[in-house]
Amino acid sequence: VALGTVVDASGLALTKASELKPGNITCWLATDKEVRAEVIGVDEQEDVALVRIQAQDLKPIRWLEGGCAIGQWAITPGIAPTPQAAGIISAMPRRIRHSRALIGVQFDYNVASPRIESILPGLGAEQAGLKPGDVILAVNAAAVTNREQVVESLRELHEGQTVKLEVQRSEAQFTAEVRMMVPRAGELGQGAYSWRRLRRLGGEVSQRAEGFEVAIEHDTVLPPWLCGGPLVNLDGRAIGLNIARASRVSTYALPARLAKRILSELRVSRD
Repeated sequence: VALGTVVDASGLALTKASELKPGNITCWLATDKEVRAEVIGVDEQEDVALVRIQAQDLKPIRWLEGGCAIGQWAITPGIAPTPQAAGIISAMPRRIRHSRALIGVQFDYNVASPRIESILPGLGAEQAGLKPGDVILAVNAAAVTNREQVVESLRELHEGQTVKLEVQRSEAQFTAEVRMMVPRAGELGQGAYSWRRLRRLGGEVSQRAEGFEVAIEHDTVLPPWLCGGPLVNLDGRAIGLNIARASRVSTYALPARLAKRILSELRVSRD
């Protein structure tokens, strides 16, 4: 269900965590040998899993020490003699934010304060009992005085997280815990979030394709199950770790320095 990047001769490998299914894991090596494996650590922020393979004397990847350049070749090897895919680097490393998650309110633009004008049905604000006329005073204990501050604070949160809002309703103040949610197709009207549907034209994207600290973009069209393996240059040095099929024409890879940091942290937590 995923490629893996061997990082230690004793059997450690990195792969894409969300592509691993529950239960026992089987690993196929380049020698066509089938061996058992187990997940021993997960970095949920970057969607990376550290796996121990029941095999010895494996050949670990050689990381590229320098950076990459737009237009250079980017190769995705597999366990076959020929590469799985080849392409070029199309964008330099940058932050990939999560999908825009909302609390589900529309603000009153006739006032400067973050006063709620209406509640969007089916989203977290409605479930938390917020009402039109409520004024948001703080987001996660940080005071806010205008709607732009609220929007900017919420932009750093992603779907599934809960935000604590201090709310003024008439003369009363109270705390509301609101779940951040991404509206589904049609929930906010015709065309809302149509970019998600457009992104999937020409092939399925990864279940987790956003929310990475930093990622390299390349134009290799990898199906989701081919993520988790290394992205290498023409010298066979690993530029990074393929982490997500992002759209019809692009794939993301975590840069080598970030992948090495994750490996180091997962090793420490395992010990």
